[in-house]
Amino acid sequence: MKLKLTSNISIRNQRRSGFTLVEMLLVLVILATLAAVVIPKFAGRTQQAKITAAQTQIANLETSLDSFEIDNGFYPNSSDGLTALVTQPNNAQDWKGPYMKKGVPTDPWGNAYVYTYPGKNNQNGYDLMSMGPDGKAGGGDDITNWEATNQ
Repeated sequence: MKLKLTSNISIRNQRRSGFTLVEMLLVLVILATLAAVVIPKFAGRTQQAKITAAQTQIANLETSLDSFEIDNGFYPNSSDGLTALVTQPNNAQDWKGPYMKKGVPTDPWGNAYVYTYPGKNNQNGYDLMSMGPDGKAGGGDDITNWEATNQ
């Protein structure tokens, strides 16, 4: 009789070891609530991180352009563009590059930086900008080297 009693207890324990549908739904509701609170906080950080990365890349490009200018006595013209930092232009006799070890980067949204020399907006002679998240000039989201606060 003891054997039968133990087998009944183990059958009851097996039935109780799973989760009920109500318990599973409760867990899903809790997870969905947490996701609704946490995900929007991180989504805004991604865009801000890309803006900061673009500002840093522009600063690095400015340093490379200044090095080019120190060596050659002039900035690359618009037709040579930023590729003059990695490939010697014909008119740069004292070129000591490449000035960018890993090549000219694209902005965090995958677009080329826009370089114009002579520049129209900047005191240092050239304009350098990322067209921002929308990939179009203007619209208030461009990141430039001529505005102190960019966003």
